[in-house]
Amino acid sequence: MAHINRKYIDKHWLSFVLRGGVAIVFAFLAIFGALSDFNLAITMIVMYLLIMGIIDATSALYNTFKKRGWINSVVDALIDVVAAIVLLTMGQNNLPVSMIILCAYTLVSGLVDIFHGFLSTVDPTDRFIRVLAGAIGIITAFVILNSAGFEDIMIFARFFGVYLLIVGVTSMIYGMHNRSQVIEDAEARREARKAGRKSTKKTARKK
Repeated sequence: MAHINRKYIDKHWLSFVLRGGVAIVFAFLAIFGALSDFNLAITMIVMYLLIMGIIDATSALYNTFKKRGWINSVVDALIDVVAAIVLLTMGQNNLPVSMIILCAYTLVSGLVDIFHGFLSTVDPTDRFIRVLAGAIGIITAFVILNSAGFEDIMIFARFFGVYLLIVGVTSMIYGMHNRSQVIEDAEARREARKAGRKSTKKTARKK
């Protein structure tokens, strides 16, 4: 299982990079004041969740076509899309409800990241990054919940923006690290093939 998931992660490093890039863009929008209007803030967050869900769903479809592990991507996509739908239908014009929904989203996302970190890979760097992102998600969930007493949308948006920034940076690092693993694995396979050809030639000469 660990080998399969390692292969899945390494071969789909681009989806992690894309997720990280999207998160960073929306983080800057939230932190630097582009979401000063409540309804605009909710709309932008819903857009972020839907884009992330589309990325994960596309990755899941590609994994299915290639007959690789796809459950992780489906779980991530469902979390994002369900959160977007609930936020869009229940969070409009209701700041406390929006905070509770996003609190639940960051909490569940954090727990899923920790689960993936401990069970999806044997690589210590991958594990550390996923567990770190998960722990930050859980902490952010409680910070958002405790900020419910603030009525200023900017305070709420900046809390979530900082979370997105951290998620974006860790996802980018995660994706690029696994990209380097893809290159290393390819080089190792080339060296193994060269060694195999040399061994075959030596055996043929002996005969």
